[in-house]
Amino acid sequence: MNTLEILEELQKKALRDEALRNELLETRKADKPVAAFCRKCQELGYPLYEMDLISAGEDFYASMRRSTNGGGENSPMLEGEDDFYELFFCAIQGK
Repeated sequence: MNTLEILEELQKKALRDEALRNELLETRKADKPVAAFCRKCQELGYPLYEMDLISAGEDFYASMRRSTNGGGENSPMLEGEDDFYELFFCAIQGK
């Protein structure tokens, strides 16, 4: 299971389970929220680490940039589209 699949599965679970959603949201209050989030994911049986989150977003963004206008300097800037961690929390907070 890759990082995006893990986040998608966790998102679905968090939207159905208020206690889990609250536990995940609480990680954002930690001194190191990304590390706390990853630890919680690991406790839940998902092998997710900080670099996985960073790498997944950067890889996705780089792939998207390469696919537009040959990936050159004329490719559009897509702010925030590479931050799967923030997108995950936006999705579960909205409920």
